[in-house]
Amino acid sequence: MSSKEFRAAMARFAAGVVVVTTLDDGGLPRGFTASSFCSVSLDPPLILVCLANSADSFAAFDACGHFAVSVLGPEHQPLAETFATKGADKFASGGLSRTPGGLPAVAGALVELDCEVYARHPAGDHTVLIGQVSGARLGEGPATPAIYYEKSFRALA
Repeated sequence: MSSKEFRAAMARFAAGVVVVTTLDDGGLPRGFTASSFCSVSLDPPLILVCLANSADSFAAFDACGHFAVSVLGPEHQPLAETFATKGADKFASGGLSRTPGGLPAVAGALVELDCEVYARHPAGDHTVLIGQVSGARLGEGPATPAIYYEKSFRALA
């Protein structure tokens, strides 16, 4: 199967959208957009997210001990697109806040999760980052998620 065929097949799976953030060794914020995110375990509370090994932020996430996950709503689409763009200054546009632990997060996210790195697993051209959730904050207001399907953002009917 070609990578083009595989990509087209996976585009037919609707997924939520998150921004994952951390601080690098120098204290600079790093982050990426992901649609490969899910819960793994209730006890202990674990989540996973997949990061491309070619991502600008890969080195930071390969070395970090903590990271934050912001679950996005449709209003966060521009920020999600910025965080998905290689070479973009992801933290220049605003729309961000800080978690209680000092990590960057998306302001007004549906959910913010504080995670300690539980494990990292190589998986082809990606790394599966598993985090143990140490804190969660629910956003205010209606909880309408950002959905990514067929290479574009969609709304739930």
